[in-house]
Amino acid sequence: MVIQLSDHFTYKKLLRFTLPSIVMMLFTSIYGVVDGFFVSNFVGKTPFAAVNFIMPLLMVLGAVGSMFGTGGSALIGKTMGEGDMEKAKKQFSLFVYVSAACGLVIAVLGIIYMRPLAALLGAEGQMLEDCVLYGRIILVALPAFVLQYEFQSFFVTAEKPQLGLYVTVAAGVTNMVLDALLVAVFPFGLAGAAVATALSQMVGGVVPLIYFSRENTSLLRLTRTSFDGKGLLKACANGASEFLSNISMSVVGMLYNVQLIKYAGEDGVAAYGTLMYVNFCFLAAFIGYSVGTAPIISYHFGAKNTAELKSLLKKSLVIIGIFSVSMLILGEALAKPLSLMFVGYDKDLLRMTLRGFLIFSFCFLFAGVPIFGSSFFTALNDGLVSALISFLRTVVFQVAAVMIFPLIWQLDGIWISVVAADMVAAIVTAAFFVGNKKKYQY
Repeated sequence: MVIQLSDHFTYKKLLRFTLPSIVMMLFTSIYGVVDGFFVSNFVGKTPFAAVNFIMPLLMVLGAVGSMFGTGGSALIGKTMGEGDMEKAKKQFSLFVYVSAACGLVIAVLGIIYMRPLAALLGAEGQMLEDCVLYGRIILVALPAFVLQYEFQSFFVTAEKPQLGLYVTVAAGVTNMVLDALLVAVFPFGLAGAAVATALSQMVGGVVPLIYFSRENTSLLRLTRTSFDGKGLLKACANGASEFLSNISMSVVGMLYNVQLIKYAGEDGVAAYGTLMYVNFCFLAAFIGYSVGTAPIISYHFGAKNTAELKSLLKKSLVIIGIFSVSMLILGEALAKPLSLMFVGYDKDLLRMTLRGFLIFSFCFLFAGVPIFGSSFFTALNDGLVSALISFLRTVVFQVAAVMIFPLIWQLDGIWISVVAADMVAAIVTAAFFVGNKKKYQY
């Protein structure tokens, strides 16, 4: 049975439609985890710390894809809901072309300035050399990474979430196989891991580009377009929250690394890296669900179907609540085996990681609400509220917490800060839901 954006969504239909996006985001996170696993176990602790140290910067550089993907999808979905399919295709094409060009420019600048940027963040010695090596190889594929990020949203808007999942699985399998081959079998070390990731990003970005360039059975196709400054600005404003969220999360990640080096040295960065890999996997369920529901919300917003908007919000909050409790239980239960998988070779590092894990897992109880809330308002083309939720959660609450809490609880304060920030962000998001209820009639 084909599910269309215009349908009425029951719990079953909503989960069926969003499941490919959830699995897609989970798979994207898992193959990143595989990268860390091979580097940690086959290359060493310092290269593993270097990957985790430079990764936030690489995510900042690729964040433009999330902006055009989520913001563009919201505008395209609204246009489709208004019944103008030709305009939607032109908007889609414009966003893809502009984001690819942005990715190319950012990649060139990133490769040139990778060493001074890594040094500015605090990397030195062998860790600095590893950061530069890994970062420059990854940046070669940055234009494809930007497109991969973007197409994850566009596949859902095109009513082809399953196809988006297949592409992500293909990219993930590419990364896993090449990681095993270039790191575990052949001694290419950190460079091998970077090449594996870069080639997987090429698969994730180029395959969808080919698909949408040809005749296809989706709602969207790349066509000739004209420059639409107003539409481009609107898409960027819509997606500003996701762009800001990605950038601020990465900046906060850099700040965490600075604090960890201060309180726990290189081991602290390695322990935090393990937590972040698991965090990406768990939060991927929230992000995937939000990506999957956003085009539905945009469509019904454009069609002025307020009854369906109310239904979607109510059902989504119930689903997010179930996910949240389940993830907290899983996080506590899997803390030891997951810590052993990454850092079982170092007793002190294992002890530090396990303690951090048991505290950090409580953030999963709260994180889903602000993640979905930000996406919900983006889908309603309210970039301001969406950006406020993201900005407060990542920049204000997390930065304040990670600067203050370690002064009281030292290393434990760093782990507690994530939990506290997400809890406050969930309360603020709930206030935005209530405050905008009359405006959007949900």
